Amino acid sequence: MARIRIGLLSTATINGAILEARSDEAPFSVDAVGSRAAGRAQAYAEAHGIARAHGSYEDLLADPGLDAVYIALPNALHHAWTMQALAAGKHVLCEKPYTHHPAEVDEAWDEADRRGLVLTEAYMWRHAAQTRLLVDLLPRVGAVQAVDVVFTGLIDRDDDPRWQAELGGGALLDLGCYCISAARLVLGEPDGLQGQARFRDEVDEHFAGLLRFEDAFATFQCGFTSALVNRIHVIGAAGVLEVPQAFVDPPGVVLLDGAEHRVEPEDMYRAELDNFCAAIRGERGVLVGRAEMRGQARALEALRLSASCPG
Repeated sequence: MARIRIGLLSTATINGAILEARSDEAPFSVDAVGSRAAGRAQAYAEAHGIARAHGSYEDLLADPGLDAVYIALPNALHHAWTMQALAAGKHVLCEKPYTHHPAEVDEAWDEADRRGLVLTEAYMWRHAAQTRLLVDLLPRVGAVQAVDVVFTGLIDRDDDPRWQAELGGGALLDLGCYCISAARLVLGEPDGLQGQARFRDEVDEHFAGLLRFEDAFATFQCGFTSALVNRIHVIGAAGVLEVPQAFVDPPGVVLLDGAEHRVEPEDMYRAELDNFCAAIRGERGVLVGRAEMRGQARALEALRLSASCPG
């Protein structure tokens, strides 16, 4: 079966994960890259073995030799360029978070459905073998009482776009979205959300949140000014699950009441791309679909409003 031909809409660093997932057996190829500068696009293409370079995002979307695009622009640009990509007839894999506006999720999905195109949000951790192990072990803790998630890291470059409010920066959108995804995976949809933020200028450098569910609570913290931590705790009536390294290079380890359970780790980006390509071929639906994307957007928006985040 012919490979899905993907174009990279930007030269963002995260593209490296997509490029590293290439192989002779992969169901996709990376055939083009687009940048706002032709020279940058050409240099990137030459450095990474990509056949075609385009000096604008519009030219990339007009490339007839592409089936799909991977959008790794700053958060505030995700929806606008997704809509343009769909209008150009391209399937879309868009980096997280797609948006914090639920209406934008429905607008994009309505357009994708109308055109018979695939749209999904790139929560790569959801595709990891370790995440499947977490879900498989979950019944063994009994009724879940509490979930706690932490995702922190250090961003020490002042020019990083994640420090720019106008580009959709901030810890909640960059890291907290993973925490919310984890809580929702375990407990479903929350019926109440509260957030508190510590700001640097107009950007939340640290965010703490509380999600209320019918019979449980979930708490999380995320931030840009401390060491890397990315763990999940699930406390149940009959046991405790811990994922010590949940989102970054998951090693395939989940602890149940302190006992280690292992699964062979895999390239979660490749698994994500396999799912995307299978959906394009009509073999199965995307793992992260409309309802999942809308639920994420709804939670992000409620937390932002609760914490009085600007924008």
